Amino acid sequence: MTKSRNLTFALIVIAFAQLMVVLDTTIVNVALPSIQRALRFNSTDLEWVVNGYSLAFGGLLLLGGRAGDLFGRRRMFIAGVLLFAGASFAGGIAATSTWLIVARVIQGAGGAIVAPTALSLIADTFAEGAARNRALGIYAGAAGGGGAVGLILGGLIVNYLSWRWVLFVNVPIAAALAIAAPRVLAASEGSSGRLDLPGAAAVTAGMTLLVYGLSRVATHSWSDSATVATLGAGAALLVLFVLIELRSKQPLMPLKLFASRNRTGAFALRMLAGSTTLAVLFFLTQIVQNVLGYSPLKAGFAFLPLGIGVVVTAQVTSRLIGRIGPRVPITLGALIVAGGLLWLSRLTDHATYIAGILPALVILSIGLGLIFFPTTVVAISGAARNEAGLASAVLNVSQQLGGSIGLAVLGTLAANVTKNRLLNVPPTHAVINQAIITGFTSAFEIGVVVALVGFVLALFVIGVRAPRPVAQALSEAA
Repeated sequence: MTKSRNLTFALIVIAFAQLMVVLDTTIVNVALPSIQRALRFNSTDLEWVVNGYSLAFGGLLLLGGRAGDLFGRRRMFIAGVLLFAGASFAGGIAATSTWLIVARVIQGAGGAIVAPTALSLIADTFAEGAARNRALGIYAGAAGGGGAVGLILGGLIVNYLSWRWVLFVNVPIAAALAIAAPRVLAASEGSSGRLDLPGAAAVTAGMTLLVYGLSRVATHSWSDSATVATLGAGAALLVLFVLIELRSKQPLMPLKLFASRNRTGAFALRMLAGSTTLAVLFFLTQIVQNVLGYSPLKAGFAFLPLGIGVVVTAQVTSRLIGRIGPRVPITLGALIVAGGLLWLSRLTDHATYIAGILPALVILSIGLGLIFFPTTVVAISGAARNEAGLASAVLNVSQQLGGSIGLAVLGTLAANVTKNRLLNVPPTHAVINQAIITGFTSAFEIGVVVALVGFVLALFVIGVRAPRPVAQALSEAA
């Protein structure tokens, strides 16, 4: 009984840690207008409240995952949680815009340590069978639904408290996680070796420049000289990183990690899923607030079905994958996501939430739930014990980078379509709403194509059967 109770607490710790990190990518969005007024941000600098977190998180994920493998995952998990808590508190008491941006960057660094070590700790803490099965399902649900939960929580906090509590709320949660972790999570001593510092510098700088360049596209254009230079430098540094890894005796990211076709396919599919998920959350937030006239609180609750649906579907999928393998749920999930995006592409400026948006959210939640759990399982299955953190980090990087690319590409498309619709016409309220919806629906149409690419990829790349250790574990759970 005691062991079972400890595993339950371990599951709670890991799930809340992952949820805390993922939802922080969206929870601040709802508070941005309040933050802008309180700290006198100009419109250009305000984006750094979001981008500062995303840049540090995406740029440092590989380093955070490898550090967990080398120095002990539980130790690094606690360090990451405490760093996250300290930065959250510093951001909550920020008196200037620069202060807040620096705090958000440090938050992202803490998240980059927590996210990959949390997934690796599942393998360390939970034995193969029902316990690990349940933990992986909850983890996948938190990863898939965290963005929607962030919008809900952000709306509640801004409506009833203050924007500062969007950051303060992390402090007691992180403190509780840090206290509980040594008591319920399995200890790992790490492995021998050193951090590949040249590789770490190249990949961190490359990922940071790439995410930054993509974030600039939303406010500038693909032809902007600074954007082109940033993206080019980021790509060059990532090429340099690969060359360093090929020559390094102790590489930060052993390229043999990609030798498995299943695992590489899972990384690619997670990137495609991330590219549509973040864009959908961003576009629908604009639609429900600017077109339907929802308050931030009501807008947050509008996304509740998405979060719930992902978690429930991930749990159901976790009970089936051992029998049918990962390819069936992933291919089916990609088709269902395409269907949800197709539904959204038919929205008009007269659409209602119940008839127009809610059915699409339910469809998308089922599709994403079918994708997130199997890709999580496939990505970490078969990885050597001292490389599990790295596999987890690459999975997170794939989703993060996919989200940045998807939002940049689809956001630019939507903005251009909207701009063209407003040329040489009187900018009445109805015309503006129609132009906004037309821009977003055009982006959703491209999202359908992305989802169908994921369907083809899953059909021809992912193996029919689950990797043996996972299939065995899931069969035992059943």
